[in-house]
Amino acid sequence: MISVIICSVDKCLLNNVSLNIANTIGVPFEIIGIDNSNISRGICEVYNLGARQARYEILCFVHEDVLFQTPNWGQVVTGIFQSRPDIGLLGVAGSKYKAMAPSGWHGSGMRFDYVNIIQGHKRSSLPPSPYLRNPEGESLVEAVTLDGVWLCTTKSVMLKAQFDDHTFRNFHAYDLDFCLAVLQHYKVAITFDVLLLHLSEGSCDKTWLLENLKFHKKWKKYLPAATVTLSSKQQYKIEKETFKDFINTLISLKLPAKIAYAELWRNYIYLYKWPALFFKLHHYVFKQYLKAN
Repeated sequence: MISVIICSVDKCLLNNVSLNIANTIGVPFEIIGIDNSNISRGICEVYNLGARQARYEILCFVHEDVLFQTPNWGQVVTGIFQSRPDIGLLGVAGSKYKAMAPSGWHGSGMRFDYVNIIQGHKRSSLPPSPYLRNPEGESLVEAVTLDGVWLCTTKSVMLKAQFDDHTFRNFHAYDLDFCLAVLQHYKVAITFDVLLLHLSEGSCDKTWLLENLKFHKKWKKYLPAATVTLSSKQQYKIEKETFKDFINTLISLKLPAKIAYAELWRNYIYLYKWPALFFKLHHYVFKQYLKAN
């Protein structure tokens, strides 16, 4: 009923999550664990390969540093796809708004982010802590972006939207790209009826940022994207804050200011919709880089 596809670089983690899935999924399943430890394949290539090997219609792409906390979560997933044929992609964390400004899936300053994860910490001794955000208390929330830690779709959806293994050859931005591809044909949603423990936190390094810029270049005509209606004033505020975060990330990674200027000019909507913001952000780039040097 469900094919679980995992890009693996650690046999121990793969064994642990495989046992956990067997004990919690509650429906017929198979695990397609693809060893990528000694091969430099990007996650898009691995996921497309796993999808071609899958025997079942429902496909779950999951990181190997995950442990499911919900009994019979497979029944939840199959129930959603059966009752909501308009939904093409399901996750446990995402956002209702994706800014034009380069950012991850949570690029709206938490305003429209929804999360159902227990977050572990690989780089510190902190204990796992609930990362739960669902202000309206809904069981299913329509979104535009999802975190790639767990993505569920179907073979039928993947006939129209595959992982872009030509553009994204590393391990970043594949989730954002796949969400936008699916959104051209179906809805994307977050379920709060499946809870998982994620054993490690993500990181924003230079590779992440450069892959993220590829995503924004590819989808600039479709951004911003939203499942929530915003006033121009609300959108202005989110875009301003998100772009400032982007500039500060560039500086922290010691990347040149020309990248920020290029993004400003690429997103011409800043200039014709909010000319004041366009010039304010230009000045902010100059000011922050001057301060950093």
